[in-house]
Amino acid sequence: MRYRLTCLTPLLVGDGRKLSPIDYMVWKDQVNVLDQWRIFRLLAKGPRLDGYLSQLKRADKLDFASWGGFAQNFADRRIPFESPAYSAYWNRASRESLHIPTFAAGAAGPYLPGAAIKGALRTGMVAAHWKSGMLQDAAGRVQGERGLRRISDNLEEQAVGSAGVSRMRLIAVGDSTPVSVSQFKVYLLRVSTLQPRGGGYALGWKQSPRGAADGARPDDSTPVFAEMAAPGSTFEGAWQEKAFYSQPEIRRAVRWQESFDRGRVFDAANDYAARLLALHKQYATWTGLDLLGHQVEELEKQLAEARQAGRALLSIGWGGGLLGKSAWLDTTDAGYRQILETVSIYGRALSSNLPFPKTRRIVFVNNKPASLPGWALLEVA
Repeated sequence: MRYRLTCLTPLLVGDGRKLSPIDYMVWKDQVNVLDQWRIFRLLAKGPRLDGYLSQLKRADKLDFASWGGFAQNFADRRIPFESPAYSAYWNRASRESLHIPTFAAGAAGPYLPGAAIKGALRTGMVAAHWKSGMLQDAAGRVQGERGLRRISDNLEEQAVGSAGVSRMRLIAVGDSTPVSVSQFKVYLLRVSTLQPRGGGYALGWKQSPRGAADGARPDDSTPVFAEMAAPGSTFEGAWQEKAFYSQPEIRRAVRWQESFDRGRVFDAANDYAARLLALHKQYATWTGLDLLGHQVEELEKQLAEARQAGRALLSIGWGGGLLGKSAWLDTTDAGYRQILETVSIYGRALSSNLPFPKTRRIVFVNNKPASLPGWALLEVA
């Protein structure tokens, strides 16, 4: 069996690597990733190597006037900006904004790690099997334990089973086959936030290291650049459903229901996606991000079609924020807030009395705030 994952919004599943601003040059509205080893070998033949190494050591970015020829002749690959307007933002941005997270890639090219898909499905399964009082029990244990380290492990085991009998053992998801680099672009993202205004909420755009620009002036906020697969990109790989677990005696031993199959896993993922989209839709209403609201409505239509066709709508990869990685979506729950209040960064946000979380990473399309990152459609053939 094989799976196909189709990107519905810009998607980044990375491996932790980033391009530093001395690893590339921006030229002709694209990011030209330099083949540094080839450059070193070339410059070692003459007197310019010391000058190049000195600039690498002290520069925020490479001086295009001195070394721009490398962008033309020694680029390992070229990644276009989603919009030509982003070159100007890149030129004005601080060094901290110029580290570009990249898509996971191996020797054969970019690929989608199977763990990203299985992780998203697992989140849906955990969300579907919360039992009454589980979160309250965790909140009580937090008070007597050393911080939050591994506090959720017991909750996940209660929801989907321990390692030996976990319901997720039914399926195995392989890494996708490598895809063409032409599927990727460098997108501009900004972090939106809620601000109190007149008894309601207003849109703001986060600035670094602190503060927020007015919602009508996103250009004043701190930009984020990321290499992402464009909507419509597809990834395919091996999918396995282990027949061993279909045997009645095995199911009784691991206490699985007879009806448990891939359909139940996909139903849980779709139920989770529906609740997550509802939260994003409410956020779009609060902030007045009309384009984002229209996109969420389109995703809801895709979700309805996916349910009928036996597919799953997933939020995966980088950029989804706390909500996209948390199986518990009711952020108003007292036990949930009690746990998060023990973490300083969340404690400050909760004390603001604004809806939590009050921020989202927003992908700009054609230089307009239009999209959430990381939504994709999964089908198995």
